[in-house]
Amino acid sequence: MSLRWRLTLWYGAILGGVLLLFGCVVYFLLSYSLTRQIDETLTRTSVDILRFSRRDVRGIVLPPLELTANVFVQVWDVDGQLAVRSPNLLDLDEPFDAEALSAGGRSFRERVVDDVHLRVLTVPIVVEGGELAGHLQLATSLEVVDAAKELLLVVLGIGGILALALAAGGGWATAWAALRPLETVTTTALRISRTDDLARRIPVSGPTNDEVGRLVDAFNQTLQRLENLFETQRRFLADVSHELRTPLTSIRGNVDLLRRMGGVDPEALDSVAGEVDRMTRLVRDLLLLAQAESGNLPLAREPVELDTLLLEVYQQAKVLAQERVEVRLGGEDRVTVPGDRDRLKQVLLNLVANALDHTPEGGTVTLGLAVVGDFARLTVSDTGPGIPRQELPRIFERFYRIDQSRKRKAGGGAGLGLSIAYWIVKNHQGRIEVASEPGRGATFSVWLPQRAGNGRGVPPEARAEAKPAAAPG
Repeated sequence: MSLRWRLTLWYGAILGGVLLLFGCVVYFLLSYSLTRQIDETLTRTSVDILRFSRRDVRGIVLPPLELTANVFVQVWDVDGQLAVRSPNLLDLDEPFDAEALSAGGRSFRERVVDDVHLRVLTVPIVVEGGELAGHLQLATSLEVVDAAKELLLVVLGIGGILALALAAGGGWATAWAALRPLETVTTTALRISRTDDLARRIPVSGPTNDEVGRLVDAFNQTLQRLENLFETQRRFLADVSHELRTPLTSIRGNVDLLRRMGGVDPEALDSVAGEVDRMTRLVRDLLLLAQAESGNLPLAREPVELDTLLLEVYQQAKVLAQERVEVRLGGEDRVTVPGDRDRLKQVLLNLVANALDHTPEGGTVTLGLAVVGDFARLTVSDTGPGIPRQELPRIFERFYRIDQSRKRKAGGGAGLGLSIAYWIVKNHQGRIEVASEPGRGATFSVWLPQRAGNGRGVPPEARAEAKPAAAPG
């Protein structure tokens, strides 16, 4: 059974229960009210009769009953003989309520006499001295009450059926209008699964702040995220295939050369070894990124003296620069942070290698360390050509290159260094940022919390301190 039918049935069932309860309450209230009015009429009539009649042990004389034309009266003596009856009874000689005569006491009962539904009041007649002289029975027809109750039942029944029919129709229409966006969601999802078109979005036709509107918005956000993930995966596979194809082509060419020469060429072997090393680094970096993104990157949590670590990277950077680029050591504070020393060193080496690659001969690369609030800030600045503003948001993506020609110098990396640095810093509860202006170089800043669990963000005033290095001259 569809959700629309279930909602309609539930709505109809609840409304039917409410109407049934309401009808029962109205029916019993009307019945009680009419019966009480009749009982009051019978009681007042009995009081008037007993007040204005003449009584003795031999019987009772009724007063004129013009005012009680709708009330039937019988007087029975102690021997059970009918002593007096009202003129409107004609020839009825049977008591209205024989059980009440023998039971004694004052009582109200409903009886059927000659197919007439009556309400009967039985009142004992007591003369002076407290002696029982007989019983007074008054009765009135309940035909009007029964007719009113039957009419009420008909009205309640017909009205209830009409109300249920209208409620079912309204419930169906309401459910259809409310669930129509869900059908659109289902249709869109099926089309996406059939065509693999993640660019489709569910149109928002109603309010966006209700439950269905929020569901549609969440579904569209999920589609957007899936589209981004699939696009990233597609780009990742294309980049990996390109990066692997280049060294494999070189290796195959050198192997073919060795076969044709019939001997060993040292240069060809060196080229093969270099490309194998490059593929090894690529596979190692890809494995590291996969571990980081899955949250399974093994990281130590030990005190790391960043000033000592920075000096080590500084010495290695001078060796890598080979006097082509000047490597400087800027401000250096003494600070210790919890983390994995080898991974943090890898972050700095990746940033230094990136800076050296993009700094022209005669340029400068500056390393710095400062304490800003509860954070340690490592900076690597260069005087290269800088990074265009539109490229900054994607600078830490895997295989992303500002140079879209994909040209690499011999022995160059695969474009994974910044992505690896990003994930290592993130797993240290830190943050990595870049500030750059075209022609004025770039500054990469790594913010690390000095205490574990304190990496909830970097103060805005601290971020403002990360400025790109100025070009020389």
